Amino acid sequence: MFKLLLIVLVILALVGGAVEFVSDDTQWVFIINKEALLSSIQNGAMTTYEYFKSLIAEADKIQGVDLSSPSK
Repeated sequence: MFKLLLIVLVILALVGGAVEFVSDDTQWVFIINKEALLSSIQNGAMTTYEYFKSLIAEADKIQGVDLSSPSK
């Protein structure tokens, strides 16, 4: 359960922009801006929420589809 929570927090931080990857020819660097981490997690959660909200809103706009079974 703790691993899942940690993974979710890291993903939200990535989406929010507090974490960045910098690489050159010899190494990869994982930079975390600690001051922006909390606001980044909040921004990531809001971005994810708005994305799924728009998906649901677009799904409600679908018209002309009859899902009822044909009557005999």
